[in-house]
Amino acid sequence: MEEARPPSPGDDLELSVLQGQPEEQTPLNGTVQSILSLTEEPCSVQADKESPWSSCNKNLIGKCKLWMVLTSVFLGFIIVIIIGLCLTGVTYVDEDENEILELSSNKTFLVMLKIPEACVTEEELPNLLTKRLTDVYSSSPALSRYFTSVEIMDFSGENATITYHLQFRVPSEDHSFMKYMMSEELVLGVLQQDLHDQNMSGCEALGLDPASLLLYE
Repeated sequence: MEEARPPSPGDDLELSVLQGQPEEQTPLNGTVQSILSLTEEPCSVQADKESPWSSCNKNLIGKCKLWMVLTSVFLGFIIVIIIGLCLTGVTYVDEDENEILELSSNKTFLVMLKIPEACVTEEELPNLLTKRLTDVYSSSPALSRYFTSVEIMDFSGENATITYHLQFRVPSEDHSFMKYMMSEELVLGVLQQDLHDQNMSGCEALGLDPASLLLYE
């Protein structure tokens, strides 16, 4: 059996070298962790660059985000414009319609209607025409303010004609008014247009011929 020999100086050196190796691995782990952290940072920066709208998701007040504020402002602006347009249409006043004129004179027109042969024997025709003319001029946007009455002046079955007396209230000695607002063409045109738009029951041909309507002052 061999005796145990004391360790030589060379063995001590090898042992110290082996024992020192674990201590050298410690900074290596820290270096690896720092390298990994460096490699992760560009990924987070790249993620930020890939989401340009991320700034819109920032909370401004509580849970209120930036995109919510921008959307609310835009919708509010549109609502204000719509309300302004509605109020403008409601509050608009036509100065011509509300102009107060002193209607101190009477203006009379004589309208003669030639009755078609098929309607000459209609007994109620004069009264129906009186009501028709009253409705036409009392509802006319241009003449209703000045219209006062319609009266039958003459009814001739032999000549197949009816003459009506139209009366209006107009400003005194206002030649421009009579020329543009109460001209013969306008007074006669209102009646012609109505007869063309809606024929009378039982006398559909009445007023269809322009020559069957005559207007006199």
